[in-house]
Amino acid sequence: MPAKIAVHELTKSFPDPRGGARTVLDRVSFTVEDGAFVSIIGPSGCGKSTTLNVIAGLAAPTAGRVELGGRPVGAGGRDATPVGYVFQQPRLLNWLTVRRNVEFALEAGQVPRAEWPERVERALRLVGLADFAAAYPLRLSGGQQQRVAIARALATDPDVVLMDEPFSHLDEITSTRLRAEVMEIWERTRKTILFVTHDISEAALLSDRVIVLGRRGRVLADQAIEVGRPRAGQEDRLFELERRMRVLAAEWWADAEAAGAGR
Repeated sequence: MPAKIAVHELTKSFPDPRGGARTVLDRVSFTVEDGAFVSIIGPSGCGKSTTLNVIAGLAAPTAGRVELGGRPVGAGGRDATPVGYVFQQPRLLNWLTVRRNVEFALEAGQVPRAEWPERVERALRLVGLADFAAAYPLRLSGGQQQRVAIARALATDPDVVLMDEPFSHLDEITSTRLRAEVMEIWERTRKTILFVTHDISEAALLSDRVIVLGRRGRVLADQAIEVGRPRAGQEDRLFELERRMRVLAAEWWADAEAAGAGR
């Protein structure tokens, strides 16, 4: 069976003001197996969000290719792998109720209207907002708004969920609660999740594997998180793994900078 996500020699460049090109991803390759939770970490500007955008089909690669379920991204058709995307900001439509925000995704995904009530109820129940379907986003807390965004991404029943630093704008108490809820949702649904973060602690807690991107847009490491689940009560093992990852990440990024300076 092919990997659920397969990235092959992905390169992405953008025009720069001087008429040249700025490369943000340089021959990036990795895979994500079906049902896995994989995180991408790296410093700002290393191409983490760009990687998700290419996988989602929101940006075209300059070179290389991306496959979802063994099919090239953008191939379309009935067999195309459905993807849900949770952005850093909730991006809700404030003039629509929670229910209508979720229905908006169903409409865009061409889900038959007869299925909407059941799908909306199931998605909102999954994130603990079944009683807030008639509320408007501006009446919700930041954490609740992000839960709506997660429900919207899950309502279409995607095979792959992309999450781009979804907790980075929230306070630590809310972030901690939402991390636990995302883990519970993943354990119940076993969706394939690719999660972008700059937080090594968050990556170690959530992930099966952590892909480390360097400042020059290259994969520096692919680290397995060999700590069993559930992870509550295993804080000592996670802390030690996180400590080693911090040391290694500093070495990886320093080596990458040195190699780049020598070219």
